[in-house]
Amino acid sequence: MIYKLNDTHDPSLKCRVETAHIPGTDFPIQNLPFGVFVRPKRNSKPHIGVAIGNSILDIFECVEEGLLAGLPEDLVDAGQCDSLNTLMALGPDQWPLLRRRISELLRANSKAPINAALVPMSEARMVMPARIGNYTYFYASIYHAQNVGSMFRPDNPLLPNYRYVPVGYHGRASSVVISGAPVHRPCGQAEGADSIPIFAPSRMLDYELEVGIFVGAGNPLGKPIAITEAEPHIFGLCLVNDWSARDIQKWEYQPLGPFLAKSFATTISPWVVTMEALAPYRVPALLRPPEDPTPLPYLTSVEDRESGGVDLDLQVFLSSEQMRSSGDKPALLSRSNLRDLYWTPAQLLTHHASNGCNLCPGDLIASGTISGPEKESRGCLLELTWRGAEPVALPGGEMRRFLENGDEVILRGRAGRAGLANIGFGECRGTVC
Repeated sequence: MIYKLNDTHDPSLKCRVETAHIPGTDFPIQNLPFGVFVRPKRNSKPHIGVAIGNSILDIFECVEEGLLAGLPEDLVDAGQCDSLNTLMALGPDQWPLLRRRISELLRANSKAPINAALVPMSEARMVMPARIGNYTYFYASIYHAQNVGSMFRPDNPLLPNYRYVPVGYHGRASSVVISGAPVHRPCGQAEGADSIPIFAPSRMLDYELEVGIFVGAGNPLGKPIAITEAEPHIFGLCLVNDWSARDIQKWEYQPLGPFLAKSFATTISPWVVTMEALAPYRVPALLRPPEDPTPLPYLTSVEDRESGGVDLDLQVFLSSEQMRSSGDKPALLSRSNLRDLYWTPAQLLTHHASNGCNLCPGDLIASGTISGPEKESRGCLLELTWRGAEPVALPGGEMRRFLENGDEVILRGRAGRAGLANIGFGECRGTVC
């Protein structure tokens, strides 16, 4: 089920919140992403909110003001929770009802009393949007896999299973943090002289440009999710930076894969853009070369082939301490697109549950580093600098092979199409310390 376009996507919609019309805003009325925030000056509890321009529509206050009257009771109750998990669990029969009501409340011709529910973003602090019980990391970009594989296995960059199976592993949910949280440089074992390891702070700290998939309604243990039923289990997407210590990773990854090189921090953006909001930007899945095998039947459907991709432009910026002290703007390092994934979001979710694994509301599934075919579309420093052999230049003459203390990495994502509104994800930020 791919959402159909409706009047909530209408590019001519006018919003009563003026900042929703600022050119370049991530949050016009056609977007309406969900997040959770607190108001520090009021010592408030976490409330669910919807981003609109430079403001947040407080859903808790909407309930208090009776603005959600007439919606199903469990949907109204979910709006008063302190995380999105309960809303996520309700599924795709109810999510569009809330989106439509919010859209109607915010339209320029609405007379609904929403002033008490509008909070300036400057007065809010975003917190984790959901309680993430499980976090899974995939390796869904073939361009990234080929680049990394060619560094370590130049004669055989891709292992035989890559084109058949979405490769992934279970990550560490407890170290997933919200945008703006500091990222502490990890210590660990890395290869030293004569293959004798040393234990020290990582010298090859890296970012990874990724997109996160938030699971909505889950599945019972032992019951797989068919590819034709996968989309209704996806609530929405966010930006993900799965920080990686490449020197630790190189030493520890055989034979069981990543461990401490990736469990120290994963940063996510605070706003979850719903799949319904992304409906205008759906595109066909990546066209595979003729010599590549067709996905096994459980991983293929006509709908997923025709519209399983998402045309989402992704960017990585870096701001060093020197740049900030000099007043320089963050430097654009790379730019890629979610549509270039070898495996679609629906395929990732389907494969995850194919053995009967029970996915739960609020579970996070990360795409893995999203790279494209060009050098400027490589989604991490490991690729951009080719393991440090080709450092990138920053404004002011600084060079980077890997991240230095004080470096701030900023991820951004925007979807747009001619004749439609452009919508964004906000930012995913983290500073190394």
